[in-house]
Amino acid sequence: MNLFASAIAWILDPAHWTNGPDISAHLLEHLAVSGLCVLIAVVIALPIGIAIGHTGAGRGAAILVSNVARALPTLGLLSILILLLGIGLLPITIVLVILAIPPMLAGAYAGVESVDRQTVDAARAMGMTEWQIIARVELPLALPLLIGGLRATALQVIATLGLASAFAFGGLGIYLINGLTQFDFTQLLAGAILITALALLVDGLLAVVQRFVVPRGVAHGRSDPNTPPKRTPARRRRALQEGMQS
Repeated sequence: MNLFASAIAWILDPAHWTNGPDISAHLLEHLAVSGLCVLIAVVIALPIGIAIGHTGAGRGAAILVSNVARALPTLGLLSILILLLGIGLLPITIVLVILAIPPMLAGAYAGVESVDRQTVDAARAMGMTEWQIIARVELPLALPLLIGGLRATALQVIATLGLASAFAFGGLGIYLINGLTQFDFTQLLAGAILITALALLVDGLLAVVQRFVVPRGVAHGRSDPNTPPKRTPARRRRALQEGMQS
């Protein structure tokens, strides 16, 4: 308990926010690199996941690739890339993007796949093109699961980026490495608290977004926000009309 109190005091010490590469600088660096890796993963995984969820083709291959990517040892892969590419941001970005793609891909295709097929068939019957079905029907209804995939992606990237400090990268993980090398367990715990707090804050913000992206036609009449609504044909038509109007 005394160590935890010392770590909190270390974080709140004004000297650690004003002198040299301070906490705020490392925090911004951590956020910038994490955001870059998440953005690249979204650009790669989101179109593929939407295509898989919409057509149903390639789902098995996507699951296989995701499982292989999850099984890769992060530090081992990072060490190999540093030997090939040298120390810098590039190998760290590649490893984190590989780590971030599986949850984003799973959220994308699971979200689109979860849309009621009768709703999609109704949209086709109304003369909507496949692109209109994706943009006006499937994506709005899939947004909660898409944001869920984004939450998992952001958490993994923010947490794993702390390990990159062992390979000459800054970020908040620098306090973990300095604490280990200097036997400064107060600084070590402070770094862990900062990374955890950042991950929880980002997750909390995305959880709020996830709650408010549920389409009105889907949320209407739901007694429990955690229980999917049982949509009657009339509700399906109403959800579809609202999606077309938005």
